[in-house]
Amino acid sequence: MAVIKVTTADFENVVLKSDKPVLVDFNADWCGPCRMLAPLLEEIAASRDDIKVVSVNVDDEGELAAQFGISSIPCIIAFKDGAEKKRSIGFRGKEAIEDMLR
Repeated sequence: MAVIKVTTADFENVVLKSDKPVLVDFNADWCGPCRMLAPLLEEIAASRDDIKVVSVNVDDEGELAAQFGISSIPCIIAFKDGAEKKRSIGFRGKEAIEDMLR
């Protein structure tokens, strides 16, 4: 499965009501570390059917970023059963990102 781009309009259905754990990447096009992180998230998304990986552009979805208190990017939040479980700010390696799902 590929990384899914989500907006404020579909965040609840795609993330909060998901029957699978979800990694949400809050990012921006101009952010260097965000661009470095994107291929790792694509790789994780492609290799795992048991999770969803989604992307939220904070410039386009400021309301959603504010709702989750995003003050630094990239920010990855792991959700399970509609609730935030773990949060990571800044670039992280693949193994550290996958550890967020444990």
